[in-house]
Amino acid sequence: MDLTPPAAGWDPAAAIAEVKARIHVAEASCGRAGAGVRLLVATKTFDADAARMVVQAGGTLVGESRMQELDVKGPALAEAGATVHVIGQLQRNKAQIAVEQAICIQTVESLRLAERLSRLALEREKDLEVMIQVNVSGEESKAGVNPDEALALAVAVQALPMLTVTGFMTIGLNSPDEDAVRAGYRRLREIRDTALIESERGKYDLRDAWELSMGMSGDLEWAIAEGATMVRVGTAIMGARPPLD
Repeated sequence: MDLTPPAAGWDPAAAIAEVKARIHVAEASCGRAGAGVRLLVATKTFDADAARMVVQAGGTLVGESRMQELDVKGPALAEAGATVHVIGQLQRNKAQIAVEQAICIQTVESLRLAERLSRLALEREKDLEVMIQVNVSGEESKAGVNPDEALALAVAVQALPMLTVTGFMTIGLNSPDEDAVRAGYRRLREIRDTALIESERGKYDLRDAWELSMGMSGDLEWAIAEGATMVRVGTAIMGARPPLD
């Protein structure tokens, strides 16, 4: 598996500072100044040296999409002090790597996957954070549970041993239409808000499910305007990626 090394002259600290400035401006622009939206750096296709440089430059929250990469890069990320989230579609036969290397799996879209994660976490006596991935755009190319089924899945996952549902995640609509993209993000926020409100009323046990992981390099401002608590940024920090094999 070929992974991309750091580009000559690449300055991850400057790139991270630029994205954080965008986040702060976006928060202020939509009346959420000081909201503390977190930056997760997506290091897919880049090698361990590049990932380590990101962490050392202050991008300590790292997202990995492919488990074969995480298996290779995991030790370097751990040594650098990274907090690792899984942000790519996860196959059940690769779940062991995810549980061993990450603290949060953002891409839970089925009860079968959650049950597998729970069993592995029990074996390791490791508490594991998970998010429910929701397909708010309806695009067949995107993973995630139907929005109408998201709360029921979250409740079922929360009941499993060693798992805590900490929020909801989505990949936005691939469109330049701001209203359409924001409508999807708004739908995710509504799901999260319902989970929290109904938990306060005693209907659900999802009071920890406050995270909204949504928005990437091209649309993070729109996501923040709709309530994102975490944005997942790759290209704007890591640079352009080569085609996936």
